[in-house]
Amino acid sequence: MRILWVKAGGIVPADTGGRIRSLNILKELARRHSITVFTYYAEHFGDQHQSGELNDLADVVAIPIALAPERTTSDYVRYAKGLLSPFPQSMRVIGGEYGGRLRYFDDRTVRRRLASVIARGRFDVLVCDFIFPAGLIDWNVPCPKVLFTHNVEADLWRQQFEAADHPVKRFLYWKEWRALSAAERDYACLADSVITVSEQNRNYFSRYAGRERVFTIATGVDIEAFHPSDAPPSNSMVFTGSMDWMPNQDGVLYFVSRILPKIQLEVTDAELWIVGRYPSREVQDLAAEHIHVTGRVEDIRPYLQKSPAYIVPLRHGSGTRLKIFEAMAMGKAVVSTTLGAEGLPVTHGRDILIADHPQEFAAAVVRILQDREFSASLGRAARALVEQRFTWKAAATQFETILENAVGRASGLPASSKRKSEDLRHHVRRTA
Repeated sequence: MRILWVKAGGIVPADTGGRIRSLNILKELARRHSITVFTYYAEHFGDQHQSGELNDLADVVAIPIALAPERTTSDYVRYAKGLLSPFPQSMRVIGGEYGGRLRYFDDRTVRRRLASVIARGRFDVLVCDFIFPAGLIDWNVPCPKVLFTHNVEADLWRQQFEAADHPVKRFLYWKEWRALSAAERDYACLADSVITVSEQNRNYFSRYAGRERVFTIATGVDIEAFHPSDAPPSNSMVFTGSMDWMPNQDGVLYFVSRILPKIQLEVTDAELWIVGRYPSREVQDLAAEHIHVTGRVEDIRPYLQKSPAYIVPLRHGSGTRLKIFEAMAMGKAVVSTTLGAEGLPVTHGRDILIADHPQEFAAAVVRILQDREFSASLGRAARALVEQRFTWKAAATQFETILENAVGRASGLPASSKRKSEDLRHHVRRTA
């Protein structure tokens, strides 16, 4: 197949869950198919899009966009105008992938370049990676379109709305939640197939696209790169993740305020490592004698290696957490909330510990730190689970089958469905 893969925010470095998943699937697909990646992102030092990491792809059309270092008057004007638009604000901005704070960008150049790539490419299938670039795609192109959803983005904004206590924030979060809900509904209906990463997400999108067009792929992990290794005994815990993602920020703040003090009553020298890019000021301020905030690191494995307990204290989020499988592949004992482990086929007490109450979460971590035999047993079972079922090759094979089926079905679309799709495409073009 000739595949066009469209992604906002860049594809490398693979330092977020979305990029890790996309890049590994792309590498596997490139063994058998011709892939063109089209991506746009904030211009930054050390751009890796022309590096050897992507050499296996047929073509990489990378568009770095220069953004002002600080928000401008124009940003605020566009934001104010956006409040009157039904289109999501989060689909009009870039910058968070590389510079923390989001910026509006002029999408005309990106839209023209994408149209040019589509016109000359004669692709068999187009993949829209995340919802964010969907507004730049001409959904009338003749090849089948596949929407690849790593989360239910609207649900993340709903969770922020429900957690906010300031009336202005509640209004803004509510508006983005409703706007993204409409966008995810509309583009799921336009897509020939929708790919999700959990059954919960599949159930959500099936309400719009019909269950026969919505599919789930497994979460994968590189079991060669992430593997168990010996490390000196310690009483450390580690949390990894992009710290510019709200659920991660909330999770570590919650852990430090509500759970960590209970652990330190039992394990006085317990240490916490918070590893991830762009920590907010609130997260940076957590740094203390027994709390380490690293910011971005080149490799998370050394931090996983030295910490017997891997924590996932998430209260918000959607999709599946790749980081859990990375920790499990390294034979680590994982303690997670129910939501943190959502969509993963794990079993409490066998290959993971699930705890939602602060006291229960603290007790689970204390047990891992104090009972080395139990911790090792949990880690062995976790490693065995990912070895048996959750390689990137398996995930990419599922993805490949979905694409091939979409291509095979494309010529058999009934006339009534075509008219419905045309009506919806017209509506989406007007609102975008």
